[in-house]
Amino acid sequence: MDGVPRGPEQRRPGSSTEPESLRFSVLGPVRAWRHDEPVATGSPQQRALLAALLLREGRTATAAELIDALWGEEPPSQALAAVRTYASRLRKVLDPGVLVSESGGYAVRGLGEGALDLAAAQELAAEAEKARNTGDLCHAREVLNRALSRWDGETLAGVPGPYAEAQRVRLEEWRLQLLETRLDMDLEQGCHAETVSELTALTAAHPLRERLRELLMLALYRSGRQAEALAVYADTRRLLSDELGVDPRPGLQELQQRILRADPNLAEPSAPMAEPVAVPVRPAQLPATVPDFTGRASFVRELSDVLAAATGAQAQVMAVSALAGIGGVGKTTLAVHVAHAARPSFPDGQLYVDLQGAGARSAEPETVLGSFLRALGTADSAIPDSLEERAALYRSVLDGRKVLVLLDNARDAAQVRPLLPGTAGCAALVTSRVRMTGLAGAHLVDLDVMSPEEALALFTRIVGEERVGAERKPALDVVAACGFLPLAIRIAASRLAARRTWTVSVLAAKLADERRRLDELQAGDLAVKATFELGYGQLEPAQARAFRLLGLADGPDISLAAAAAVLDLPVEDTEDLLESLVDTSLLESAAPGRYRFHDLVRLYARACAERDEQPPGEREAALSRVLDFYLATAVGVYAIERPGDRLVDGLEPTAHPGLGFTDGSAALDWLYTEASPLLATVRQAAGTDRLRRGVDLLWAAKDLTESGANSHQYETTARAMCEATRAGSDARAEGRARTVLTDVLLVSGRIHQADEEARLAMELADSVRDSTASSWVANNRGLICLHQHRYAAGKDLFDQAITGFRSTGNRAGEASALSNLSRAQLGMGNIAEAVEIAHQGLAVYLALGRTMRLANGHFAVGVALAKAGRHAEALGQFSEATDIFADHRQRLWEGATNFRIAEVHLAAERPSQAAQHAEQALALGCIGGDRMRGSVLTLLGRALSVLGQADRAKACWREALCLFEQDGVAEAGEVRALLATAV
Repeated sequence: MDGVPRGPEQRRPGSSTEPESLRFSVLGPVRAWRHDEPVATGSPQQRALLAALLLREGRTATAAELIDALWGEEPPSQALAAVRTYASRLRKVLDPGVLVSESGGYAVRGLGEGALDLAAAQELAAEAEKARNTGDLCHAREVLNRALSRWDGETLAGVPGPYAEAQRVRLEEWRLQLLETRLDMDLEQGCHAETVSELTALTAAHPLRERLRELLMLALYRSGRQAEALAVYADTRRLLSDELGVDPRPGLQELQQRILRADPNLAEPSAPMAEPVAVPVRPAQLPATVPDFTGRASFVRELSDVLAAATGAQAQVMAVSALAGIGGVGKTTLAVHVAHAARPSFPDGQLYVDLQGAGARSAEPETVLGSFLRALGTADSAIPDSLEERAALYRSVLDGRKVLVLLDNARDAAQVRPLLPGTAGCAALVTSRVRMTGLAGAHLVDLDVMSPEEALALFTRIVGEERVGAERKPALDVVAACGFLPLAIRIAASRLAARRTWTVSVLAAKLADERRRLDELQAGDLAVKATFELGYGQLEPAQARAFRLLGLADGPDISLAAAAAVLDLPVEDTEDLLESLVDTSLLESAAPGRYRFHDLVRLYARACAERDEQPPGEREAALSRVLDFYLATAVGVYAIERPGDRLVDGLEPTAHPGLGFTDGSAALDWLYTEASPLLATVRQAAGTDRLRRGVDLLWAAKDLTESGANSHQYETTARAMCEATRAGSDARAEGRARTVLTDVLLVSGRIHQADEEARLAMELADSVRDSTASSWVANNRGLICLHQHRYAAGKDLFDQAITGFRSTGNRAGEASALSNLSRAQLGMGNIAEAVEIAHQGLAVYLALGRTMRLANGHFAVGVALAKAGRHAEALGQFSEATDIFADHRQRLWEGATNFRIAEVHLAAERPSQAAQHAEQALALGCIGGDRMRGSVLTLLGRALSVLGQADRAKACWREALCLFEQDGVAEAGEVRALLATAV
């Protein structure tokens, strides 16, 4: 549609300011308020009279017109007297001068601005039209949503008479036009996936409205669901033929043909995606440029020209420049300097990440994409799981923006490709130790060491002209000994600048050691070792100790609190030491309160620790302290999220207290922020005496997998710990590691693998009498039985788990097992008993407080009530569960609850609502992985089939069948039967 639909012209009746406190509504029940207090508007016929006068826009309605409006062609004998009575009663309850008698009729006058909801909606619609015409779609959508929010149910609800009926039809048509316009703008801004659920419900409610069908086809196509989009057309064509004997209108037919041709103009919206209300996020993540940047003029000019061309009027593709060179050659410094200079050309922001390509564990592209999407304003709940989906969403968010992306320290082209923007106007700078020859279309720059003149100029700017001018020859010796490497020169010069009693000759003499200089020139990637040795040798003892010990800890960075644990120092003293190391360039400040090593500097620091740290046991003690810190803090987070869960009592004791939290949100913030270094600490415990604590830390941080946010990292770590504990012949630790891995596999729906791990975990736990693990393993094995439809076996295992939990006073575990036992009873057909047991579990959770696991209790009761046919009660329980899961960032559980809500609506013969919640479940994801996705698609297909959308239903069932056949589960037979009987 070309613009926002105009509503029926509605003038404000009168202009008096007297009755500004009066407000009226007709977009719903006919109501009146004075100072937000309801005003009685009388019987339905009296409300019909009031509505007729309000909709007359201040014009006088004659008595005959009002009689015709209320009763039509067959008025009662006393109609005139009734009209006068209604008018008299209304005049008494309204403000003086509002309802006036005039020329044998009546009128409503003198209402204040915005006093009638219809007039307010019309003004908002007009404002939205202006905003859309000027290209401000964000504002247009926000204002149009405000206009639509004026409706409160059916227009003129409960008001009788032919006039009211005619106005009801007219205003409902206008509302639908406004809604179609807003949905059209949603698609223009790239909100395809979000609109599918709403359009599915609307097409079910208005099956013959072709514009809604057209929008649904476009939304599905842009969401990658081409088969469903074409199925919508087939359903529409059949429905129009059966009901009206006509074909779809030409616009709908043309859209079908464009989808069949995969018309590229359909694939992208015409306007950039943006949040409807919030100001678009403009990230500014570039590290600070160095104030003494020196030389590299030709490279600066070359790179600046490439970036300038990326945002020019003739730009056709996204620009990529890749800098390559050995460590310490100044790739990052140059890239950051050029990026800062180019900031005006990229007003929508700058993104930065250290990809850790030189380390043993480089950054995973999906993790980086998650960080970038959050920086660009994408909510956690909207970030998908897979690398491909995250990369596609990232490119969509950047479409139409001018953003510069700096990808520092890349491993190879494969790591970089998913992180590149996809459209003109954006640009990427990449630094790496290897040449990015596999990066198609990239502008490659090989960065060599500085020239002697540039190196001396850099040295002079840091040390000072006065000191260098007096000793030019020794200064040349210094930069030559540094191999003209910028990082080496900067470290050497910084040390000299900080030691006012030293001369340049003293520094040159320190660098004259030929062994160090040859190592520097010939050691490949370790060519800067001599320079690091120089910086390290000038540290004060406390600084040197901090440098050595901090280098021992794995992870992309380290927080100030974790560093304090490594050093066994107060936080304040630790911060002073770390900031002094930052000043020497031996450490980087990644963000306020977070620090990181350059990859080679970390390796050097570890070599120093092996050589210099005394006593030797201090290295192990430092790693033990940081593990204790993470374990103690994670245990605290676990206890906040799961009060009454005695799991924490059975974990390894710690010597470090960790951080304490009183707020659940802050505790979760810590857990998700520290996910990468925490999991790295777990992996580092493999093959050491810290192994048991590492496994227990992994167990205490299990929310990282259930939330779906860090599932891949968590699973990789869990598998590594299973191997390490097996190799170390530690049955207790191995049993717990396999219990954790079972959790991961259950969440992702890999039931067969989960069954194998759970059996091993049970054998190991029983062999060492690990009661903490045994109960949880029994609970997990019971869940596996539910998936396998072995309900009697599941009941026995849940009974075993309940007994174990009760014996240790683990109330939260008992509640979990009771909730699961309810589902086993449902499978056995014992519905009344299942409802009772589910309520027992919920009662335990309620006694423990409003925590995340309370949602599981509501969920279990909802499932049981739904099976008992008590649909309204079930929906109430699921609503409670959804709110709690959302508060605790459990996206997968939130999706699973929406699936259950959809089941209830379908059972209650509300297919439109069922389809809407099934779409939400697909968008969120569900506990159970692809297997659960297949169940959701099956349910969605059933709802669509009832709604008469047979082809789209079959498209859903075919996708579900593929998922079930891949997993080899019995549900595949059910779907085949649905497809076989589908018309």
